[in-house]
Amino acid sequence: MEWIERLNDAIGYIEEHLTEEMDYERLGQIACCSSYHFQRMFAYMAGVPLSEYIRRRKMSLAAVDLQSLNMKIIDVSLKYGYNSPTAFNRAFQAVHGIAPSAVKNEGVSVKSFPPIRFKITIRGAEEMNYRIETKEAFRIAGVSVPLNKDIEQNFAVIPQKWQEIAMNKTLEKLAGMMNQEPMGVLGVSTCNDIEPWRYYIAVSTSQKDTGFEEYLVPAATWAIFPGEGTSQSIQELERRIVTEWLPTSGYEYGSAPDVEVYLNPDPQNAKYEVWIPVVKKSEPILTP
Repeated sequence: MEWIERLNDAIGYIEEHLTEEMDYERLGQIACCSSYHFQRMFAYMAGVPLSEYIRRRKMSLAAVDLQSLNMKIIDVSLKYGYNSPTAFNRAFQAVHGIAPSAVKNEGVSVKSFPPIRFKITIRGAEEMNYRIETKEAFRIAGVSVPLNKDIEQNFAVIPQKWQEIAMNKTLEKLAGMMNQEPMGVLGVSTCNDIEPWRYYIAVSTSQKDTGFEEYLVPAATWAIFPGEGTSQSIQELERRIVTEWLPTSGYEYGSAPDVEVYLNPDPQNAKYEVWIPVVKKSEPILTP
């Protein structure tokens, strides 16, 4: 399958560049999506964040270099992009559970993480409801936080921002400005490879001069998936979209933001929709 082949081509690129600074944007280009979407797809399919996978591969090879090639620790550290021996030692211990200096001792065990290769698996016993809708551009107003290019680092930042604006009544003010579709409090990830990555907590509104940050969500076609439950359930829905629906849908990621539409405010029993920008595979992905 073309989609799976692209992911495996990206894995090949990783293997060829483990001794260099990894170009996440290039990985997205190989997979025909943004680097953000590539990281999401990889994490959901591989069960491990991309950054951690790369770290494990580097440390697997570093252990071989130390054992078989009898290289100095400082040389191995530099080979895999660690300018600080302390940082290399920390990364090595996190993967192998021992210090690099202990590798040469007889009988010491280290771990090996072979390269991943994706393949098609049969899933989908549980139904997934969705609809495809083409929407005109809509304006949002709210607050935002910058997102790190390593998306794993954002999992702490975003919940903190939601908690902050709920406590200081900003969320209540935003809800009062909501007056156009999509109706609901929105979580909008602007994560293409053209503009700075940000996460907006916002509402769709026609009001001007609100005093909040504003962003124009571009016109796009969306695959919209309804769901309900906790924050863990929305992550599970997103995982299923990437691993079960997308590979066989006839669509691939578009370049518009990802949107979460929260239809009610209860964090423990939320009703929501996940909006994924899509284009048909026969169509080119246009960069805004």
